[in-house]
Amino acid sequence: MLRFQGGEITGLSRYEVKPAEKFDFKDIIYQKKDWVARITINRPQVYNAFRLSMLQEICEALHDILWDGSVAVGVITGAGDKAFCTGGDANEYAEEYTRKPHGFYQWWEFYDRMLYMIRNCGKPIVARINGIVAGGGNEINLACDLSIAAEHARFIQPGANVGSVSAGGATQWLPLTVGDKRTRWMTMVCDFVDAKTAEQWGLVNKVVPFEKLDEAVSEVCQKLVNKMPDCLRYTKIQANFWGDLAWTTLGHARDWLSIHYATAEPLEGFRGFLEKRPIDYMRFRKRAADGKAHEFHWGAPVKTCPRCGAKNLPEDFGYCGRCGNRLD
Repeated sequence: MLRFQGGEITGLSRYEVKPAEKFDFKDIIYQKKDWVARITINRPQVYNAFRLSMLQEICEALHDILWDGSVAVGVITGAGDKAFCTGGDANEYAEEYTRKPHGFYQWWEFYDRMLYMIRNCGKPIVARINGIVAGGGNEINLACDLSIAAEHARFIQPGANVGSVSAGGATQWLPLTVGDKRTRWMTMVCDFVDAKTAEQWGLVNKVVPFEKLDEAVSEVCQKLVNKMPDCLRYTKIQANFWGDLAWTTLGHARDWLSIHYATAEPLEGFRGFLEKRPIDYMRFRKRAADGKAHEFHWGAPVKTCPRCGAKNLPEDFGYCGRCGNRLD
């Protein structure tokens, strides 16, 4: 409880800074040593894709980085050598958010907070890119101040491939980072971009052989440690200016995606990806060409059963899903 005594507020507790090993994290590894805090996304079995619990843990670690005076620089990386981060877990998306799209609006709170904390923790954050960078993983990369990638790293924004949109940072920050046409290539054509091209485009600062990645990251961290902390913090805030302006579209993206996940595109896209089969893009094209609604998996909800009175049945249904009566 806060109390006023002698014109001062008392009872205000400071954030409790504690050793990294005291955090009970399950999805990330958190380490602090020699002025550097390191967050390792630790789900290599799913190419370091993030789920809600991981986002919450990353937010807590970034909060600790902000408060801990013994931390000068943060590093974000992925476990293993195959993936940095491949964005949201398709299993969670398919099982949770195509069934309860409003849940995605809630999920976004921690996704937004994670990116906000990377950009506003007051300390430089370096992306140690150790493999594939996909979707939200690249949006983490874009949020970081500096990025060093291994030679085998590849980058992709696969949203339009699987029924989503790369609007959680990519459509906002890629144009500022790589330019308009390259942004459209990455977010519409959805091709992979190799590490060397990413360096040429300005998507990363430096590319090194994997065996020299830690050395390169440590070198830049040491350079950052040996800078004035307040000047670094304010430089970061100033450099964020244009990205912050672009970030104002985030609320729109959050709302649109929460509605879109109730439609047929993400249902087919996520399922096709998880089932490792070709995604049927042409069914949407053909339905539109035939003048039908392609937003619904089995057509618009326009039929009524004459026997039981069930309403809002899909137009492609031949039988009532409630009583089994044949529909005209």
